[in-house]
Amino acid sequence: MRRTAGTLAVAGELGILFVGATLPSPLYPLYATRFGFGAVTLTLVYAAYVIGNVVALMFGGRLSDRLGRRSVMLPALGLAALGALVFLCARGTPWLYAGRVLSGLATGIGAGAATAWLAELQPRGDKAAGALLATTGNFLGIAAGPVIAGLLAAFAPGPLRLPYLAYLGLIVAAVPAVWLPAETVKRRARGAGDLPLRPRLGVPREIRLDFLPPAVTAFVTFALIGFYAALVPNLLRDSLHLPSPAISGAVIGVLFAVAAVVAATSRGLPARPAMLSGLALLLPSVGLLVGAQIAESMPLLLAATLCAGVAGALGYRGSLQVVNEIAPAQQRGEVVSSYLIAVYLGNSLPIIGVGLLSAAAGALTAHLAFAAIIAALAVAALVGKARMTVQAHAAE
Repeated sequence: MRRTAGTLAVAGELGILFVGATLPSPLYPLYATRFGFGAVTLTLVYAAYVIGNVVALMFGGRLSDRLGRRSVMLPALGLAALGALVFLCARGTPWLYAGRVLSGLATGIGAGAATAWLAELQPRGDKAAGALLATTGNFLGIAAGPVIAGLLAAFAPGPLRLPYLAYLGLIVAAVPAVWLPAETVKRRARGAGDLPLRPRLGVPREIRLDFLPPAVTAFVTFALIGFYAALVPNLLRDSLHLPSPAISGAVIGVLFAVAAVVAATSRGLPARPAMLSGLALLLPSVGLLVGAQIAESMPLLLAATLCAGVAGALGYRGSLQVVNEIAPAQQRGEVVSSYLIAVYLGNSLPIIGVGLLSAAAGALTAHLAFAAIIAALAVAALVGKARMTVQAHAAE
């Protein structure tokens, strides 16, 4: 009973961190109006989040392997709370940069620790169950962020304050739950001299070839999700004439809710077939999304949302399960953190690229260009995975 409660607590804490990652998404048009900035500035705000992610994973990816999972999760929740406070008190655009860096640091530090913790808490070392819980917690958190912010912004007073007060309440509730799960790192650092503080991405040489396919799958999968997040708010406002943050948050939330449901119900599909299925579904997802913009069609947008949710769930759950299976126990946090860099870069680079290209060539041109890039990457990943599978069978 305590093991189950502890496992659910870690999954919930992971979800809460990702609530903070997406909470501002439907609020950016309100910030743009209040602080007077355009698409390029918004792109730089997204870049600030990526900087926080990558810095945290490069410097802190190994810390939970040496300090313990709990000792890293607590500071991660503290950074998430600090980021929410910065947004709560925002008086100008620089505050948004600071808040997103702090949010990126929190997610980067906490996600690697929580994902490794979930894998280690499973009875009989069930890596599939660990990947399933991590995927579900991640997607539920990402889904809840824009829904909470969108609804509060549309129907409650203080649209740029109340969402962060609600989020701070979630963080406060999560802190006591950090003590529910057992600590799974037995040999911990005894002093500052034992801590690995140099920046490093750690994938042991013996698993690098096996690590590459899930990392590429994660990058391409989250490139689709990032592209979706970048396109949907403008599509709803400009093409479908639906500017409400509640609608924007709800549509984005549906994507991740579908992903969470599919992740929870697809455990019977082995990891590698799940990866391939997710990659194959990226192509119709991108096509439907661009088609929705060109045709100004809500049905096409909803079809794209459902397809992208399934693709995201299978690609992420399958690739993460593979990483859990191949990671050495004493370096699991470090290997998972290296994998998460692929996730965060995939999720953020399309948003940055679409923003910069939109300013230079127009929104439709930017969206078509990035749709083509994502489709090409998905095809390349499918071909590469197929070749590696053929070579592995030939070696046997």
